Amino acid sequence: MKPTALLKNKQILFITATNTDVGKSYACEHFLKKYSKEGLKVGYFKPIETGVNPTPLDGTRLLKLTQELNPNFMVTLFDVVPYQFELPAAPYVAKKKSTIDIDVIVQKMHHLLNFCDILIIEGAGGLMVPLEKEYFMIDLIKTLHAKAFLIVPSHLGSINDTLLSMEALKNRHIEFDWYINLYKDKETFSTITLPFYEAYFDEIKYL
Repeated sequence: MKPTALLKNKQILFITATNTDVGKSYACEHFLKKYSKEGLKVGYFKPIETGVNPTPLDGTRLLKLTQELNPNFMVTLFDVVPYQFELPAAPYVAKKKSTIDIDVIVQKMHHLLNFCDILIIEGAGGLMVPLEKEYFMIDLIKTLHAKAFLIVPSHLGSINDTLLSMEALKNRHIEFDWYINLYKDKETFSTITLPFYEAYFDEIKYL
């Protein structure tokens, strides 16, 4: 689907990560508050949430926060989290025999953009998490014409995951920024991981 006139006047940011449990929801909260303080009307969208029993915990909490920051974001939980699956697994597995309709996700995004200046979209898992057999989270970022914010961890071994994720985004020609979530191996990060980042990258950003 091509960008519309509506998209030209809006900002769409897709929060993704090198893997699951890296801090996407934490990042969403951080950026919702940040952009709200800058005077923007914020919105939140989590197209797919798994591990829902009985309600989507991330979607519910962040919708509540978004509506506190932007009272005009008068949408429902099913607008914000259109696909909810009980099994805590990749969407392709969690959906079982049902279908994830990408057009529905695109339509929901356009609907939510009516209520905000900037829409923060939270992915599920990492970039190569499958939604369908041959359609992955990184493909959804491309479909939604979003800029990606790649959240990376701080523990030993994260350099490899970070660089692989960046290569994937570059190969899809997706614009992105990256942020370190300094939550694991904090005591050793400055000696184990940071020296390479300082040598390799011109700029390092933290959540």
